[in-house]
Amino acid sequence: MFTGVKIFSATKAKEREELGEHVTRWIKSNSDLEVVDQVVRQSSDNEFHCLSILLFYRQRAASRSE
Repeated sequence: MFTGVKIFSATKAKEREELGEHVTRWIKSNSDLEVVDQVVRQSSDNEFHCLSILLFYRQRAASRSE
């Protein structure tokens, strides 16, 4: 089960090249969230190529000290 979705997308070549680094930075800066699934999609027309990464996440369960 997930409680949120974060979408990353890029159409320009340079942006597509940097998309993975952008996703990694977001994951590191949101360490309170747990990614539970991901979807990668590419779509194209005659002029543009769009790469999209969707991250499905939920709040991390609080760790218990026993």
